[in-house]
Amino acid sequence: MEIRMKRKKRDGDQEDPTDSFMEIVWQTPANPPQREDYIFRDGRRNVKPYYFEFISHVKNRWAGKTIVDLFSEEFKGRPYDYYVKAVKCGRIKVDGQNVSVSYKVKSSEKISHFLHRHEPPVMACDVTILLEEEDVVTVCKPASVPVHPCGQYRKNTVLGILQAEHGLTPLYPIHRLDRLVSGLLILARSASKADIFRQQIEAGMVRKQYIAKVVGVFPESEQVVDANVNYNAREGRSRVEMGDWCADTPLEGKVACTKFTRISTNGTYSLVQCEPLTGRTHQIRVHLQYTGHPIANDMLYLSEFVAARSTEGNSADRAAAAANLNGSITSSTHEHCGNTEEIPVDDFSIDPMCTNCPNLAPKGYEGHEEGLWLHCVKYSGPGWTYESPYPDWAILD
Repeated sequence: MEIRMKRKKRDGDQEDPTDSFMEIVWQTPANPPQREDYIFRDGRRNVKPYYFEFISHVKNRWAGKTIVDLFSEEFKGRPYDYYVKAVKCGRIKVDGQNVSVSYKVKSSEKISHFLHRHEPPVMACDVTILLEEEDVVTVCKPASVPVHPCGQYRKNTVLGILQAEHGLTPLYPIHRLDRLVSGLLILARSASKADIFRQQIEAGMVRKQYIAKVVGVFPESEQVVDANVNYNAREGRSRVEMGDWCADTPLEGKVACTKFTRISTNGTYSLVQCEPLTGRTHQIRVHLQYTGHPIANDMLYLSEFVAARSTEGNSADRAAAAANLNGSITSSTHEHCGNTEEIPVDDFSIDPMCTNCPNLAPKGYEGHEEGLWLHCVKYSGPGWTYESPYPDWAILD
């Protein structure tokens, strides 16, 4: 559904030439992504900025704050002055009504923020359809593309791209791949089929295989890492916990086990098959770090010694790059992407109130990032097997 609104000057409003009589068209979640929503530039898939309304309800700890203080303290992506202006012109409302900047919110009230939404760019790779069956679709997910809408991503997702470019909807992911991980993604075409897959996964009936390109010569014999993984959401990273039978303090992390088998090595890097027997956040990445052979471009889990040996610009994790490289994000090598058609960028509207315009990307996403050298190659269960081809980086010279 599209909603049109023409901004009109109200009695008592100060003159502001930037927003008077500006016609605005915004979208709701019911608007399906379209092929023309995407702009390709500098090897990146961008989304044309669009208007969107975010809705939330006042939490108990927010109650009593002024509407402007609430937004400036809880949503720090925009300056205080922006929120003052947004309230005055009606882009921020309470229970669907305009309020003053000094209005104090009450618990459970509905607050809405109508804004010009800019989605982060992703690598301009195609989402390749590997197999299309009556009740299952398998694709090769490119690195840097999230699977489903989350955070700032809505159209720049696997589900959004498949709907826009192939008309495939609805689709139900039956397993997860982190945004920076590439490879096989299995999508059910019905909720009932998705439930069957999930029951098999929960019952331990599904085998998962990945490949990773790691630092150094990985041992020739099979390595099994059986070590708890504790994920810190604030830091965005996991750490390994080893049990101590003599200690009284219980481990905080979750039980995790991964099998590793060396496929090949050139003396500098090794290609390793990874078989996670559990599914913890960053499990493969942190277990490889534990073996002393982290993924070769994984800035988040490379030690200082390894990081000094790695090629500058091979950072795969934006959070780690921002912390360790003072926000400088570059890339010297890129995974091959089939979709490289460049489209002019002068065909999207500029919002004079928007703090991101005239740029396509939101602030903080101006640079480039590379996908992790971690790729899902195979899932198999009772009577079924799905596979994905190896990526370009899996060839060792």
